[in-house]
Amino acid sequence: MSKPLKTWLEAPALHRPCTIIAEIAQAHDGSLGLAHAYIDAAAIAGADAVKFQTHIASAESTPGEPWRTRFSPQDETRYEYWERMEFTPDQWRGLKRHADEAGLLFLSSPFSLAAVELLKSVGVAGWKIASGEITNWPMLDAMAATGQPVLLSTGMSPYSEIDQTVERITRAGVPLAIFQCTTQYPSPPEAIGLNVLAAFRERYQTAVGLSDHSGTIFPALAAATLGVEVIEVHITMSREMFGPDVPASVTTDEMAELVRGVRFIERMNAAPADKSEIADSVAPLRDIFLKSVVATSDLAAGTVLEQCHLTTKKPGTGIPASSFDTVLGRRLARDVERDVPLTEADLET
Repeated sequence: MSKPLKTWLEAPALHRPCTIIAEIAQAHDGSLGLAHAYIDAAAIAGADAVKFQTHIASAESTPGEPWRTRFSPQDETRYEYWERMEFTPDQWRGLKRHADEAGLLFLSSPFSLAAVELLKSVGVAGWKIASGEITNWPMLDAMAATGQPVLLSTGMSPYSEIDQTVERITRAGVPLAIFQCTTQYPSPPEAIGLNVLAAFRERYQTAVGLSDHSGTIFPALAAATLGVEVIEVHITMSREMFGPDVPASVTTDEMAELVRGVRFIERMNAAPADKSEIADSVAPLRDIFLKSVVATSDLAAGTVLEQCHLTTKKPGTGIPASSFDTVLGRRLARDVERDVPLTEADLET
């Protein structure tokens, strides 16, 4: 079982693993079986958490809601699409139970007060607030009142709006992580905003994360080098899957590579290097990789060495290449063979 989300957020920076969230969102396209399959895929990839979206059409939308992107040939309206994305309370409990059994934290973004109440009954590790809900005070207050951690996406908000929401959540005294997020699907490199992570940390003195929609693993890896507490990426079984988020998703194979990369980066960050110690640890390799001064042809004792007589070649078991200039003008004390590293014993004192 994964650690509670609160523990992940409060652990000291650079001495705790980043929480990696596999965002399933609507990738299941209303199929309960596919939703369960995504939980298994996320666990195999090494994610720490899965995140769904809990939509209750009648509680969050109106029949006149416009499409963000018209992608579905089977839904006449976006409202009908939300209806098709709904699961029953028992089905949500089954997904939560499956996540628990797979060792994953279970998260789902609610989009209405009714969804908050549903998820409270199901049980979530914390509350992920979608970018479009950042000013939904009644819903935010209901989530904060549970005392559970809050993960806040900021994809469409200026600082003034984020300030108000952070102040409100902070007043509730719950653990908070603020996500840099850009509501573009997919997000181009110049819209990722990695610099905002440091700005958030300084401005709000709280945990930070990246919710990425680039459809690549690169921004998440870059964020890991900066020591973020949480990373969230959309996942898809393949780029040939159906759905509005596929262009902004990474495949499950790419997710596994992302996890490996983040854990590698964490090990690097947790072990600051001392260059001298590194050099000492690989000292036996110096003889293999470094070069020695050698004769370019067989030379007789008494030869006064000139540049034309000498070159540098591996291994580094003789007079080092860095001493090349000091050998020039010296006299050989004995015959030497071509390509045999010179030593001080070969030279007159």
